Amino acid sequence: MSTAALPSEVDVVIVGGGHNGLVAAAYLAKAGRSVLLLERLEHTGGAAVSAQAFSGHDARLSRYSYLVSLLPQRIIDDLGLDITLLRRRYSSYTPLPGTSTGLLIDNGDAEATADSFAAIGAESDARGFADFQQRTARLAESLWPSLTEPLMTRSEAKALVADDASWNAFIENPLAGAIEADVANDLVRGVLLTDGLIGTFARASDEDLAQNRCFLYHVIGGGTGDWDVPVGGMGAVSGALWHAATESGATIATGAEVTSVDPDGTVAFTIDGADQVVRAQRVLSNVAPFVLDRLLVENSADDARTQPEGAQVKVNLLLSRLPKLLDETVSPEAAFGGTFHIHEGYAELDRAVDDAASGAIPSPLPAEIYCHSLTDPSILSPELQASGAHTLTVFGLHVPSRLITDENNDTMRERLQAAVLASLNSVLAEPIEGCLLRDDEGRPCIETKTTLDIERALGMPGGNIFHGPLSWPFVEDGSPLGSPAERWGVATRHERILVCGSGARRGGAVSGLGGHNAAMAVLESVS
Repeated sequence: MSTAALPSEVDVVIVGGGHNGLVAAAYLAKAGRSVLLLERLEHTGGAAVSAQAFSGHDARLSRYSYLVSLLPQRIIDDLGLDITLLRRRYSSYTPLPGTSTGLLIDNGDAEATADSFAAIGAESDARGFADFQQRTARLAESLWPSLTEPLMTRSEAKALVADDASWNAFIENPLAGAIEADVANDLVRGVLLTDGLIGTFARASDEDLAQNRCFLYHVIGGGTGDWDVPVGGMGAVSGALWHAATESGATIATGAEVTSVDPDGTVAFTIDGADQVVRAQRVLSNVAPFVLDRLLVENSADDARTQPEGAQVKVNLLLSRLPKLLDETVSPEAAFGGTFHIHEGYAELDRAVDDAASGAIPSPLPAEIYCHSLTDPSILSPELQASGAHTLTVFGLHVPSRLITDENNDTMRERLQAAVLASLNSVLAEPIEGCLLRDDEGRPCIETKTTLDIERALGMPGGNIFHGPLSWPFVEDGSPLGSPAERWGVATRHERILVCGSGARRGGAVSGLGGHNAAMAVLESVS
């Protein structure tokens, strides 16, 4: 599209073309609003994209995000999205360090799961583990439908859950209490805790409850807490959203970098080397709130907020085959068929926080692995599928962005990659390096993304995958709910500017909730 074809005045401007921005664009255009979405990259989708990361191999890796849990069926149905989500049979596999056994949670075989608890000496925890999951399932069933409705107050949410013991355990008090009350085995406790630590630098016992909020969003998706694999990779999700937005009439401009946002609805941006301005009744911000603050022309130094902190390292690998495990009782297909936990025992996770807080890379580095291609082989070419190739995504925990600087980023990337490989190799019967394919130039097919790499690529400050601290999916009693933006959890201090991304209340993850709720607020405000 030529710059001359871009409108100078619209109903809604959306700043940022990540999946939430596309959701908002689709809803608003479908409702008859004129919409201009501005994306600084040459493609939309943000973190929800697929990429051919390794030359010479037709493998479409979900480079940044990898699973879908919080995308409501309502959004899929409302926008007519042509996407397929597949359920994984296995929940998780966790090797017991220093042994040739581990814990396999098999959703399709309760007896095998019970035997696995016994094999690691945690037979007595099987019931407590199941009870813990049943309690979180009740939370999910109660709270999930509310995420696509106007915000509830804390009292209303508590009444909806109608289980004071679970409410107190998961909402009012540190997560450690619930975990330690239900299970005793260190490894089993760690498996339960990890849902509270993805992208969050915290302990189970922290009083600020950041781990609880992270945990809640990881266990309520779809009303079940299941994490599904999108067929075709994450790019299939953002691609379907792009089609929904454009077919509804939204104008999408890529390579368009927003340089300022005025509270009066004026947005300045550059595209093809030219400066342009567009005016709108509403501006929806799909960038992190920290980034929006820098774009607002009326902000002062006193308005500046603290930069968010990410806490992870991401490693993508393309393998000629799955590696052999130390645990010969579990097939690699089963172990990698769910979430493969490495060095995520309860005490190990706590020690990792200590290491990182002292300025060191945790050793061993806690991590978890996902093998997208086991559930969805379509991300690999027929030739790669036939050869037995697979992708692995490793998500290393407790690597806060405070450890990464402009000066040390390249060195830290190498060190973090080595730490991830060392953790993985500690539970394998062979080095993972021997299973790596090589690209056209003979380089091993492995790429590592630090928090700074993510910030530079996606504009997520501090590499924070949630755009900032997560909030509860409800507001405190007495909070202002007088405007549509307040009721939908997307308000800023400027009436014309709404948050539509992961920084919205109930934002985070590949959910579309920020985009949906901002669109609902816009439509409600002019209805």
